[in-house]
Amino acid sequence: MLVYLSEWLSLIIRWFHVIAGVAWIGASFYFVWLDNNLREPPAWKKQKGIKGDLWAIHGGGFYEVAKYEVGPEQMPTDLHWFKWEAYSTLLSGLALLAVVYYMGNPGYLIDPSKVALSGAGAVAIGVGTLVAVVAVYEALIRSPLARNGMAFGAVLYLILVAVAFGLYQVFAGRGAYIHVGAVIGTIMVGNVFLGIVPAQRALVNAVARGEKPGEEVVMLAQRAMLRSRHNNYLTLPVLFIMISNHYPMFYAHAHGWLALAAIGAITAYARHFFNLRNQGQFKPSILVVSALATVALIWAMAPSAPSTVATHSPGTAQTDGDSAAASPVTGAEISQLLATHCQACHAARPTSPAFQAPPAGIILDSLEHLKQHGDKVYQAAVATHYMPLGNMSGMSDEERSLLGRWLQENR
Repeated sequence: MLVYLSEWLSLIIRWFHVIAGVAWIGASFYFVWLDNNLREPPAWKKQKGIKGDLWAIHGGGFYEVAKYEVGPEQMPTDLHWFKWEAYSTLLSGLALLAVVYYMGNPGYLIDPSKVALSGAGAVAIGVGTLVAVVAVYEALIRSPLARNGMAFGAVLYLILVAVAFGLYQVFAGRGAYIHVGAVIGTIMVGNVFLGIVPAQRALVNAVARGEKPGEEVVMLAQRAMLRSRHNNYLTLPVLFIMISNHYPMFYAHAHGWLALAAIGAITAYARHFFNLRNQGQFKPSILVVSALATVALIWAMAPSAPSTVATHSPGTAQTDGDSAAASPVTGAEISQLLATHCQACHAARPTSPAFQAPPAGIILDSLEHLKQHGDKVYQAAVATHYMPLGNMSGMSDEERSLLGRWLQENR
C-alpha cells in the first residue's frame, strides 16, 4: 500500500509539474515572440509613451497589444505578474526530485559501480550542486561578462557541460541527467526571482509614484531582459531532460554526458532560428546545421554489433575465431538469469518494495515474454547496462553477454 500511495504522489506531482511548466514556458515563448514582433506605433501613440504595438487575431477576436517605453500615465488597477508559473514549476520539480530520486528507488540515483554513495551523501551532492551553480551564475550575470552575450553563453555552456560530466561520474545516468535539468531549471527560476521580478517591481514603484525611472531602474530592466533571453535559450534543453528519463539510450550510454552536451548545443542553436525569424531574419541554414548535427549524433550513439562469448558458461573466454562454434544458450540458463536479476521487478506482482506494478508494463516471467520484449531488454540490459537499476543484483558482463546471445539466437 505504501508503494501504491507513493506512485500516486509521484503522478500527482509530475502532472502538476508538467502543467506549471507548460504555463511558464508558453508565457516565456509568447513574450519573446511579442517583443520581436512589435512594430513602431503611429505618432499619437508615441505621444502616450507607447514604444511598439501589435495586432493579432485569435479565438475569434482581434487583439491589440501595446508596450510602453517606460510605463503608462497612471498605474492600472489590475496588473498581472507572470511569476507564479515559474515558482510553481520549480517547487513541483524539487518535490518530484525528492519523491522519485531522493526517497524512491535508489537505483535511479546511485550506481555502486561508479561511487558507493549513501542516500544522504547523494542528496548532499545533488542539492550542493544546485546551490553552487546558481551562485556562480548569479556572480556571472552581475559581472562585466554579461555585457558580451557570446562570451557569456560560451562560459555558461562550458559550466553546464562540466556539471554534466561531474555528475555522470558519481550518479547513475538517469540521476545525473535529472540533476542537470534541475540545475538549469533553478537558474531559470532564479532569473525570475532574483532579476526579472525585482526589476519589474522597481519599475512599477517608480510609475506609481509618478516618477520617471532613474538610471538604476533602467539598468535593472535591461538586465531583466537579458535574463529573459537566457531563459529562452535554456528552455529546449531543459524540456529534453524532462522527457529523457524514458530513453536510457541517452542517460545509460557510456558517454551520456557528452550526448547531453550535444543535445543542449543543438537545441539552443535551433531556438536561435526562431528568435531571428521573429525579428524578420530568415536563416534556414541554422535548422539545416541543427538537423545535420542531430543525424551525426544519432550515428555516433548507434550501438555496436552484438558480441558473443565462446561458451554460455559465465566467466569463460573466447576468441573471435571460436564464436561460430559456441554452443547455443539454453532456455534453462536464461530462466535462471531472469529469476536472479529481473523478476523481482518485472513480474505481474513485483516482490521488490520499490514497485507496485512492473516498470513500463514489461513482465519477464517467461521466455515467451522475454522474446516479446527482446529489443527493449537488449537495449536496457546488454547494450547500455541500464538494467537492473543500479545493478543492485550484481549482474556480470558475462551474464549480459549470455543474455545478448540468447536474444540474438531467438529473434
